[in-house]
Amino acid sequence: MEAYQDIFQLQKHPGSAFARPSASEFYNILLLEGSGTLSVDFTDYTFDGKIALFTSPYQHLCVTSGADFEVDQLIFHGDFYCIEYHKNEVACNGLLFNNIYKQPFITLQDEEIRLIFDKLRSELSQNEPHSEPILRSYLQLILAIASRIKKREQQLEAKSTLHPIEQFRELVEQHFLTQRNTPFYAEQMALSHSAFARKVKKHFGKSPSQLIQDRVVLEAKKQLHLTHKSIKEASAALNFEDEHYFSRYFKKHTGISPTHFREKVGISVVADLSMR
Repeated sequence: MEAYQDIFQLQKHPGSAFARPSASEFYNILLLEGSGTLSVDFTDYTFDGKIALFTSPYQHLCVTSGADFEVDQLIFHGDFYCIEYHKNEVACNGLLFNNIYKQPFITLQDEEIRLIFDKLRSELSQNEPHSEPILRSYLQLILAIASRIKKREQQLEAKSTLHPIEQFRELVEQHFLTQRNTPFYAEQMALSHSAFARKVKKHFGKSPSQLIQDRVVLEAKKQLHLTHKSIKEASAALNFEDEHYFSRYFKKHTGISPTHFREKVGISVVADLSMR
């Protein structure tokens, strides 16, 4: 069993440390204050002010800014805290993490989360034998507070008139396993392909094809992390022609093979519970 110090860490870095795209098997929570551009899986988002950024395993992250600033980076492995297993306590999966339709950060109006980071740093510095449950509790508190902020942000967005192009999200959720070409979705929405692509890009910040790919890859990660299915079985569940094509597709969009992803990220305790 790994020591928690190997799968839960809190570090400070200059923002320039994230100038090149990087990815790992860890979940990330980054606190930063400044202005610039975040690139998550090669989709750009602008930020200005104090934010908390959330990324999941093997998402590619890059930060660019005209001025350097300090970044607090909290990393944790699914073996330390499984966000799916704890979904009843903190429903952050699909909200803070793995939310392909929304920006991957929240705006911070106060120092509440940063103060908990300080408590984490203090606890880690003591290196006590019984620190692990305390650290896990602090992490859960951060996720709960951030989820509350994210939900408030989404509620404010929902008060405005629901944009017609939001129907695309519903169609992707219904059909991504069998329909991966954009003309199908444009036809369903009674739009020309060019008008459809333009409206989707403007509203979601991503092209239709990228959103479809992101949804397929997200489901692939779920199959690999939350089930005991073989690569061949996961490939069939995702409606790929064969496991070799699935492996090439997955590696193209994540940078690693399905086998490597499973080795590094591991299989969640949720997979064992589902078999009982």
